[in-house]
Amino acid sequence: MAFFQAPPGLGNQFTSDRVLRSYLARTLDADQRRVVEPELDSMGELAGGELYRMQLADRLNEPRLVSWDPWGHRVDHIELTPLWQRAAVLAAERGLVATAYERKIGSLSRAHQFSLVYLFDASTDVFTCPLAMTDGAAATLSFHGGVAAERALPHLLSRDPKSAWTSGQWMTERTGGSDVGLSETVARPMDDGTGRYRLYGTKWFTSATTSQMALTLGRPEGNPAGGRGLALFFVEVRDENGNMNGISINRLKDKLGTRKVPTAELTLDGAIAIPVVGTADGIRNISPMLNVTRTWNAVCSLAAMRRGIALARDYAKKRVQFGSSLADKPLHTDTLAGMQAEFEGAFHFTFRAVELLGKLETKTATERELDALRLYTPLVKLTTGKQAVAVTSEALECFGGAGYVEDTGLPRLLRDAQVLSIWEGTTNVLSLDALRAIAKEGALAPFLDEIRDAAKTASPELAEEGKASIRAAEHAAAWLEGTMAKAPERIEQGARRFAMTLGRAAELALLVKHASWSAEHESDRRATFAAKRLAKNGVDLLVEDMPESKALAMDDA
Repeated sequence: MAFFQAPPGLGNQFTSDRVLRSYLARTLDADQRRVVEPELDSMGELAGGELYRMQLADRLNEPRLVSWDPWGHRVDHIELTPLWQRAAVLAAERGLVATAYERKIGSLSRAHQFSLVYLFDASTDVFTCPLAMTDGAAATLSFHGGVAAERALPHLLSRDPKSAWTSGQWMTERTGGSDVGLSETVARPMDDGTGRYRLYGTKWFTSATTSQMALTLGRPEGNPAGGRGLALFFVEVRDENGNMNGISINRLKDKLGTRKVPTAELTLDGAIAIPVVGTADGIRNISPMLNVTRTWNAVCSLAAMRRGIALARDYAKKRVQFGSSLADKPLHTDTLAGMQAEFEGAFHFTFRAVELLGKLETKTATERELDALRLYTPLVKLTTGKQAVAVTSEALECFGGAGYVEDTGLPRLLRDAQVLSIWEGTTNVLSLDALRAIAKEGALAPFLDEIRDAAKTASPELAEEGKASIRAAEHAAAWLEGTMAKAPERIEQGARRFAMTLGRAAELALLVKHASWSAEHESDRRATFAAKRLAKNGVDLLVEDMPESKALAMDDA
């Protein structure tokens, strides 16, 4: 009888997730868990059941731009895939944005929300992209208030799919992505006494193009060049009759991954917009959005790693080679263990950032926690984004040739993970952001305190790993101080290695903290094993400066 390999499968993604369940047991009290866990159990069942089946069935579908109706009218309608249509309903009903603002469990409501997001993301082909922008817009408008907030917030935070909105974030132009101060979008005041403007320009990369609104940047006529001359605007995509608001969709982007996400190029030709707050300093005023979306990016990195590991682990039990299952092969299990250790370090680092974000929003954070958060945000995003690419790549390799075959659904994991180190700031951009947080806001000392405090909770079994995290972090701090004193021109060159070392040191320290708790309170040493392995994987990535790097990098023939 011919052999057919059983494919990997998923069960309830909450009940099978030791890391998430253990984190909640440590962080939430019994009353809070009674609020949170039924919702997570239901989402876990959806993620491993209905949504996962829909995801596999929806594999070949992509959004489609319909520019014209049959009678020649410009309509610019984007048709979404069945999976995304279902995800939109579930996201509203399950409160994937609203949960953070309802604050059923106080400052830990962000942990509640992002636990739901973490379970939802991996089975919905990056529907978390528009949700991240929506959350960022809600945070920004909640912070600034005003007319735009009154109009949009009831929709952004609605649990009713019929009235719920998502939001776009339109900043990237042909002039550049990170250097948004080069924006060419012009804002001209309307002469009707309403304080509204019309926007003219091109947005080169808009990821939530099917949203009902967007926050965007434009330069009011007469304002100076550069970032300070830009203003933050609220734009509704369509008018009350359903017609586009001076906006044309030029085309959808053809991307390596995130192919379900309808990323588009837009032309703004008189789009009516409302200033969110003032008519200058738009980059500073949109910063609450970036802090939130970068946190979403990190949580989605966790989801990508967890999904790759879950599928690889299930497959290892089913795939028999040379007389035994892969789960019985020491080399294969060692590979899986290394992946799991990276994931667990990333998880506890990310959710500490989530906790601090919740404290910021509920005004319960100390000054030192606020300063530390300024460094957590770029570091957690850049560290987990790189880990997601590495871990999902290993996950595909765990399947051999099947991991490279499209109709298994596995290659999508790696393609979609690749964007996580790019969106919301590349690794290099975020490394420089970390340096600015240190120079301007004194964020390094409180961040080091976070690492030391976590490491000092180490059980005797993890004492050395705790010390290793402190050594790596203090080495990074010493490198920065020494380089600043002796050769400040070399700081930028080492910024990535510096940032990655701080990030990995924090991951190890926070994993040590949780593992020590789990061993004592749950009699479970698996997190301890993960902490030991993460330390062996390597924490300190700083090496001697290489002044010759430019010559090597630009080695033209």
